[in-house]
Amino acid sequence: MTRRSASPPKKSVVREYFESLVVAVILALFVRTWVFQAFKIPSGSMEQNLLIGDHLIVNKMELAPTANALERVVLPHRDVRRGDIVVFKSPQQPDRDLIKRVIGLPGERIEMRRKRVYVDGQALNEPYVQFLEPPPPDDAPEHANDLRETYGPVTVPAGQYFMMGDNRDDSEDSRYWGFLPEDYIKGRAMFIYFSIADGSPGSGGFAGVRWGRLLRRVR
Repeated sequence: MTRRSASPPKKSVVREYFESLVVAVILALFVRTWVFQAFKIPSGSMEQNLLIGDHLIVNKMELAPTANALERVVLPHRDVRRGDIVVFKSPQQPDRDLIKRVIGLPGERIEMRRKRVYVDGQALNEPYVQFLEPPPPDDAPEHANDLRETYGPVTVPAGQYFMMGDNRDDSEDSRYWGFLPEDYIKGRAMFIYFSIADGSPGSGGFAGVRWGRLLRRVR
C-alpha cells in the first residue's frame, strides 16, 4: 500500500502578513535608496524655474553608471545631457546636496561674455535664465573680474560637467567652485510633488501651498 506524502504545513495568517510586510519594507527601501529621492529647494539659485519651498522627486537610476552591458540593456539609463537639472553632492561639502542645470559637457569649451554663455564659440539659447540686473549691451566694456558677467574660456575635462543656476546673478556654481565630477551626480529632477511658500501667512493647514505648481515637470 502506497503511503501518501504528508502535505507541507500551511503558513499561519500572522506569518503571511509578516512576510508581506517585510517584502513591502524591502521594496520601499530599494525604491527610496536606488530609484527615487525627495529633495527640497533650499535657495533661490534656480528661480524662476524652481522656487524656495518646492519639493521635488529625483530619479536616481536614470543617470546612474552601469557596470556592464546587461545593466545598460535592462536598466532605464541614459547619458547626462545639456539642460538636465540634476541634484548632486557639493564639490566643496560632499555631505550637502545642490541642484543646478548642466551647461557644459566633457570636452566642450565654455565661455561667458556679458552674461551670455558660449559653448564651443556658439551662443547658447537659454530661455530659462533670469538676471537680477540685465546683461550689458554689446558695446559696453566687459568687467573681467565679475564672474556674474565674464568667465573663461575653459574646457570641461573628461568625466566632468559645468553646472550653472538659472538665476545667474544669485547662484554659486561652476564659475566659483569648478567642474562637477560625474560620480557626484545623484539624479535628475523629475517633477514638483509639493510646494509651499516659506514664511507664508496663516497658521498650519494649507496656507501658503502653491497649488498651481503641484505635479509640474522640471525642465
